[in-house]
Amino acid sequence: MPNIDSKDGIKINIYNGDHVPPHIHAIYNEYEALVEIETKAIYAGYLPATQLRKVTAWLVENEQEALEIFYELNPNLR
Repeated sequence: MPNIDSKDGIKINIYNGDHVPPHIHAIYNEYEALVEIETKAIYAGYLPATQLRKVTAWLVENEQEALEIFYELNPNLR
């Protein structure tokens, strides 16, 4: 369960053995959201609006790196 980054108390994780679509797990306190890397949309879970904006901004800046890590940890999903 690699924590690939942390920003303002938000943990950004990508897990091996995960599933498509390529996504990150954004964790803030008791909240967790699965956010698609390419569309930046939440498809499961919840984050407060302020934290979601920060996660979206992080993904805009780090999309390619996040995709590379996702596929490195989940090569069978390429």
